[in-house]
Amino acid sequence: MHEMSLAENILQLVESGARRAEALKFCFASVSRGSMADGAVLEINHVAGLGHCAHCGREVPMRELYDACPACDAHPLRPLAGTEMRVREIEIVS
Repeated sequence: MHEMSLAENILQLVESGARRAEALKFCFASVSRGSMADGAVLEINHVAGLGHCAHCGREVPMRELYDACPACDAHPLRPLAGTEMRVREIEIVS
């Protein structure tokens, strides 16, 4: 039942990501209460991770911060993208 184990691991990743996103939305709602942003909707867009392998010199996709290089299995990868957080747009409706 190798497939069942893989499916369970995928579910854990999805649930973990959802919990982090919900926690951030909850915190934003809490800190914005009573401010001009009270009731604002926070939308989170995830950026694909990209890392540089110091061992083989390749730029490779990263799903987690401490991933091994998929090309040579070396550690660590230096994150190049996917860790940043920016406010991309503010829409004000009156």
